[in-house]
Amino acid sequence: MKQNRLTTLLAAGAVSAIALTSAFAQTSSTTTTTAPAVTSSSSTTTSTSTIDGTGTITTYTPGSDYLMFRTTASAEPARYYYSPKETVLVDSEGATVDWKYVRADMPVKYTYVKEGDRMIVRKITLEKPVSYYEKTTTTTTTTKP
Repeated sequence: MKQNRLTTLLAAGAVSAIALTSAFAQTSSTTTTTAPAVTSSSSTTTSTSTIDGTGTITTYTPGSDYLMFRTTASAEPARYYYSPKETVLVDSEGATVDWKYVRADMPVKYTYVKEGDRMIVRKITLEKPVSYYEKTTTTTTTTKP
């Protein structure tokens, strides 16, 4: 039995010596590669600042989604989109006006935002009160006695 123990110890020592020798004999190299950081960010910025304008309505069709304004007498009319639910229509005194009173050749002030290539009207202010535009009909009846 002593022989087996001695043989086992010698075998274990030899294996350990070989392992240590091969561990020290190995060369290790570490290569670190650093690639430049790629930063790509694409962001879309939408500007929602409001712009004020004055002009005259040149085209208005009830039920359509746009109307046209002319800023000066010599300028070409420009198309502005609106929604009767979202666009506020007021007279010069600040009272809300029904869309049935809007017609061409009305001088107005308007506020709009640019969304892409579309100009969206948020508020239209008539420069004159609605009573100025309402037609009043007077009927005079004369009776002879």
